[in-house]
Amino acid sequence: MATLLLRTWATSRLTAWLVALGLLLAGLAWHPAAAQTPDTVATDDIEFTPLEATPATPAQPATDPAKATAATPAASAPAVTPATVATAAPAATAAPTPAPAAPVSLWVTFISGLLGGFAAVLMPCIFPLLPMTVSFFTKRSGTRARGIRNALVYGLSIIVIYVALGLLITVLFGADALNNLATNGVFNFLFFVLLVVFAASFLGAFELTLPSSWVNKADTQADKGGLVGIFFMAATLALVSFSCTGPIIGTLLVQAATTGAYLGPAVGMFGFALALATPFTLLSLFPGWLASLPKSGGWLNSVKVVLGFLELALALKFLSNVDLAYHWKWFDREIFLVLWVVIFALLGFYLLGKLQLSHDSPLPFVSVPRLFLAIIVFAFTTYLVPGLWGAPLNAVAAFLPPQSTQDFDLYTPTLLGGAGPAAGPRAARPVHKYADLFDAPLGLDAYFDYDEARAAAQAAGKPLLIDFTGHACVNCRKMEATVWPAPSVLPLLRDKYVLVQLYVDDKTELPAAEQTVSKFSGKQLRTLANKWSDLQASRYNSNSQPDYVLLDPRTEKTLVPPLGADYDVDRFRAFLESGLAAYK
Repeated sequence: MATLLLRTWATSRLTAWLVALGLLLAGLAWHPAAAQTPDTVATDDIEFTPLEATPATPAQPATDPAKATAATPAASAPAVTPATVATAAPAATAAPTPAPAAPVSLWVTFISGLLGGFAAVLMPCIFPLLPMTVSFFTKRSGTRARGIRNALVYGLSIIVIYVALGLLITVLFGADALNNLATNGVFNFLFFVLLVVFAASFLGAFELTLPSSWVNKADTQADKGGLVGIFFMAATLALVSFSCTGPIIGTLLVQAATTGAYLGPAVGMFGFALALATPFTLLSLFPGWLASLPKSGGWLNSVKVVLGFLELALALKFLSNVDLAYHWKWFDREIFLVLWVVIFALLGFYLLGKLQLSHDSPLPFVSVPRLFLAIIVFAFTTYLVPGLWGAPLNAVAAFLPPQSTQDFDLYTPTLLGGAGPAAGPRAARPVHKYADLFDAPLGLDAYFDYDEARAAAQAAGKPLLIDFTGHACVNCRKMEATVWPAPSVLPLLRDKYVLVQLYVDDKTELPAAEQTVSKFSGKQLRTLANKWSDLQASRYNSNSQPDYVLLDPRTEKTLVPPLGADYDVDRFRAFLESGLAAYK
């Protein structure tokens, strides 16, 4: 069966375009948002320390498995003033909240690595090497048993080399540093520049190459023969093909690192290496399959160019993170969308042969797979256009800047219905603290300071909904765009709760009088990110976003166990209603 599948795979160039199509779609879901797990966002200057066990009130039945063990705080916690944020006592902390579901995110990283590896096989730096490498093993091995051994060693060597690279990234940066990468403005800007460079390389502006001395040394070791020689043959492949694999590896490592998962880079590299090694190994085991492979040609460069456009589109997400974290307010949602529309429209014209780049071969006609891929690209481009007028674009909402950054928005007013507090003019509302920095989603009258929100909730006689969120949190944006606007959810958020959004990755400096030392972590709290991260860690023993906490403002006790990202509207509505029932 496996033989039949591989023969079918290799009979035409259709495979190349199918992989490119998969990458086009996966590029939009590359981020772990697709895993529907909370983003692990950096808790700047927070170190989690063991907490002393304290008696806790019986926890109410959990409404979400991911938070099932989160118990209600044992005692009323003091108001969080500038002083008390730093002194939040462990006694107010319930049983430790389970860590985010990292295995799911790691699976997404692994699959992303597989897709990147299969794409690398179709690159002009690697695909022509397949018959050369197989021929070398066939002539050198002598016997079939030795040929099988050499082929397996060669494949394993490729895997070891790339996994070692992933482990090296993990060791050099460490888990905390990998977490910080997701929210650090400087790193996000560097990632943006890096991906633009990779995109330019794929589009033919230049080639990324490693020093020739490295290749020569590896090739010299490969000539020695034996198992060590085979290992250095794999190393030579890695070095020689860097101009094609480098951008894919770089993008994968950036994505894996910014998930915050400790083993993310290694898992991503394992998926990449497994996909890259599989064709070399199988074709070495069954050299007769070589006759079925499509011939090298201009289509290989076309695969590179398609990936270049995808790299360019992905780079904009990192630039958006920087804009949001530092409140530049120039890279708004419609600017982001205009750039995506242009990028994907150009990709569609390229697939139809209307746009040719420097390394492209003449395209006398458009093949059927290429036409199908162009149709999908143009359909996606057309889907993006209504977003320029505020359409929610739920399929890609997690990657876009918040809806509140849209200057011309015809969508949000339709949610307000001309009634309720959120329907009134914004100027008629009280000016909340930090309102000049943040915009509430969906026209909601949200607060951005805990003390102010708690006082307002007490005065209104409503429970408090704490939304621990972040600028770089894609799951937060997806919840706000796909779950919150639901007719059964939005009225609860607007009328039944007082909402406070606490950004745990915002770099705004606190006034000097509010900068204190946390008694929970012993670190200096200098920014809003420090302050709200410390509150989330010390009170709720959590550092993932989004994290929704329903609180009784009178006692500061949680009403029900907190909830993370849950894209099921009915479950989120039930979560809010359970909080209201507990408050009464």
